[in-house]
Amino acid sequence: MHRDRFYTLAASCPDQVGIIAKVTGFIADLGGWILESSFHADDTAGRYFMRIEIKADSLPFLLSEFRARFAPLAEALQMDWKLSDSAVKKRVVLMVSKQEHCLYDLLARWQSKELDIEIPCVISNHDTFKALVEWHGIPFHHVPVTPETKAQAYAEVQRLVDEVHADTVVLARYMQILSPDLCAAYAGRILNIHHSFLPSFVGAKPYHQAYERGVKLIGATCHYVTAELDQGPIIEQDVIRIDHSDSPDDMVRYGKDIEKTVLARGLRYHLEDRVLTHGNKTIVFR
Repeated sequence: MHRDRFYTLAASCPDQVGIIAKVTGFIADLGGWILESSFHADDTAGRYFMRIEIKADSLPFLLSEFRARFAPLAEALQMDWKLSDSAVKKRVVLMVSKQEHCLYDLLARWQSKELDIEIPCVISNHDTFKALVEWHGIPFHHVPVTPETKAQAYAEVQRLVDEVHADTVVLARYMQILSPDLCAAYAGRILNIHHSFLPSFVGAKPYHQAYERGVKLIGATCHYVTAELDQGPIIEQDVIRIDHSDSPDDMVRYGKDIEKTVLARGLRYHLEDRVLTHGNKTIVFR
């Protein structure tokens, strides 16, 4: 990460000749200094993806003016795009149930500034971690979820997320299935950590499923949440080798380490606008 303030352009458009020349030429004509650039052409989809970092003080105006000037070119290229400012911290709401390891890890990374974000609140369907979260000076909201109160509970979750103007929601081992309305309201902005190497072993108790199947590798997957359980676009994955002597409890213990690192990496890629989606696939510019 650069110390100087920069703007990030993340975009995709139908593939065609001259995209890089047009975009980088536009930036150069404004005096823009490109710090980092990544490009990818998907021949199958016929789509082009890019991510460009521009040194903020190399431009003679603020991001809003850059956005307004870039819009006509983006329209001409039929581009899906967004611009972000490294000086503006992303606001991330954490959701958790009774498993603590991902919450602990993200709080530690936040406190040490490794994740330079704001955490406006933590939401949980249990009050297990209320004291821990409030000790960090972060508001904690206990929103119980039962089969009878699910609709009201997720309406309250949506109200809380909207109230704090969250950019991103992270399910840090939140062991409930979100409502379709909630998934749609924050499409592409809710990240989950699933404790298996998707698409294998979706749903509950994946380590036990893996044990019964006799697999030799177990893993974790950070993905975007959609209304279809554990089927959203995959951001990051990792695995660890096991053997016949490992019990389901051993696998759960090993898996916690992978879950923490995969979630942290996936969240960082998302926050830095390194993840572009097309359909149910992602392009991740590491």
